[in-house]
Amino acid sequence: MLIELKMTSSDDGKPFGEILKNRGFSRRLVLRMKRTEGGMTRDGITIRTIDRVREGDVIVIKDDDGIHPLRGNTELSVPVLYEDREVVVFGKAAMMPVHPSTKHTDDTLGNYFAVRYPTLTFRPVSRLDRDTTGCVLAAKSQYAAAFLQRGFGKKYLAVCCGVPEEREGIIDAPIAREKDSIITRCVREDGKSSVTKYKVIAENGKYALCEVEPVTGRTHQIRVHFAHIGHPLAGDDLYKGSKEDIRRQALHCCEIRFVSPDDGREHTVVSELPEDMKRLTEL
Repeated sequence: MLIELKMTSSDDGKPFGEILKNRGFSRRLVLRMKRTEGGMTRDGITIRTIDRVREGDVIVIKDDDGIHPLRGNTELSVPVLYEDREVVVFGKAAMMPVHPSTKHTDDTLGNYFAVRYPTLTFRPVSRLDRDTTGCVLAAKSQYAAAFLQRGFGKKYLAVCCGVPEEREGIIDAPIAREKDSIITRCVREDGKSSVTKYKVIAENGKYALCEVEPVTGRTHQIRVHFAHIGHPLAGDDLYKGSKEDIRRQALHCCEIRFVSPDDGREHTVVSELPEDMKRLTEL
């Protein structure tokens, strides 16, 4: 994959190596590009990291990490919510894992990515549980993945059992792995600091639809925190949520915010609430 870096007035006169560092290129990636013929060029001529750049220069990076793409599955279809030269945001459906595994070899988001981009390596920057729906951000190159890892924000919609007494609040409770389990998490004093903001935006007595923003990013954080306050997510039987009206945890990533390495601008991508979750607050 080719990446074009346009030098701005703030780059003028600086060594190219400094520019690469400021734009999120790892030392490992820069070293590999140095060893690649035509890995870094300006006007078709190789540029070194010690060479100084000028405003208006366009430097072409050849990002080829040699990793083989996943096997594609042409029977899969996943909505693309946003795309540019460096990133793509998918609208993942329920029951679709993000990564292939021994039990899911060809029915994952990675398998669809391989069909859409057969020459690229699958690099999901944000991840969702198999049953959770909504926005998944993926990078099209190692450079874009490193750039996006600097930070991005996510917002969720969750339907919990019952209605929290406090309609808006912050759940601040440390999360740890449940003893003797590789999957289940729990709130425990020796766990890692975990903070979740929430606000009830609709309710019907049986369920409440909540807007949720995880401040930290622990495994199962939203699910564990809502169970901790006595209102597990509907359908989430792992954490004692009722499956009476939905067969999966009622959790949806409705928004993702990020700065794209393609244009340097902040983007907000949204995903509509799926029908199975809409029905819960209409009961």
